[in-house]
Amino acid sequence: MIRLVALGVLVLVLLAGGVLVGGKVWLERYLDQPLVVDEATVVEIRAGQSLSAVAAMLAREAGLAHPRVLARWGRWQGADQRLQAGEYRLEPGMTPRAFLERVVQGRVVLHQLTVVEGWRFQDMLAALRAHPAVETTGLDAEALMAALGEPGQHPEGLFFPDTFRFARGTTDLEILRRARELLARQLDETWAARQPGLPFDTPYEALILASIIEKETGLDEERERVAGVFVRRLQLGMRLQTDPTVIYGLGDEFTDRLRRADLQRDTPYNTYTRHGLPPTPIALPGRRSLEAAVNPAEGEELFFVASGLGDGSHVFSVTLEEHNRAVARYLQRLRERRAAAEEAS
Repeated sequence: MIRLVALGVLVLVLLAGGVLVGGKVWLERYLDQPLVVDEATVVEIRAGQSLSAVAAMLAREAGLAHPRVLARWGRWQGADQRLQAGEYRLEPGMTPRAFLERVVQGRVVLHQLTVVEGWRFQDMLAALRAHPAVETTGLDAEALMAALGEPGQHPEGLFFPDTFRFARGTTDLEILRRARELLARQLDETWAARQPGLPFDTPYEALILASIIEKETGLDEERERVAGVFVRRLQLGMRLQTDPTVIYGLGDEFTDRLRRADLQRDTPYNTYTRHGLPPTPIALPGRRSLEAAVNPAEGEELFFVASGLGDGSHVFSVTLEEHNRAVARYLQRLRERRAAAEEAS
């Protein structure tokens, strides 16, 4: 009789063990069974959303069977306390386990915005506020600078042009803070590697010159030559006479092209009427312009003008006579291009 009881207990233990082993095998297969996703889809997990709600969403959006099983398993793993709100990408072949791990780790969908070299601050701010994934604070430029810890500071040129990646709901202030910190690091690095004998004494002045270089040429191979022209002019006490600063000083009054009257109209940014650098940067300079500003090319060139070849290049000259001839060639090419365009139309 004792042997029969013992045998019965053993059978029950084996059956229970078999059920447990079988259940574990089934659960593992369930967790690693691909969801029904034909193409990548973005879903949102809201702040405070429960694990049961997440599982129910997967049942609706990705054909998850037995959502309660996933919710109970996730609670047993402690995942219900570690869910992170945000947008997440459901991809073909993704399993319930992989998706839940993604949410727990906060690997949200990242949006991006490219801030272009040569943009003004107002262009950057407009792009931020037009981006559908950016949360707008509504602060004006003055309030934004105060929030960044620099009250009263002119914002132009203080933000590095780059491609920024961020989660939905990131504020314009947060992205501006990242761009501000990045510019500060880039400027510190380039200033530390500057040539001796430059005609300015502060990193901010180098930033001003870099912004002018950025607006004068889009060709990397010309940046040091442009910087050399401006540095020599500053050393000789010559006016910079650069159109982009005049345009910046005109603000919204500038329309399509500069006129002689514009060049004669005095503003703090008119480098035809005033000596030295303008009071602030006039654009957001990139790394190459920052480097050029503090490491200008050597030489004797004091002038440059657009070549008129349509490739963005310039003609550099040592003397005013050479420069005047280059200007005449540019104007002739400009007239020829306009005539050709009129004939084509």
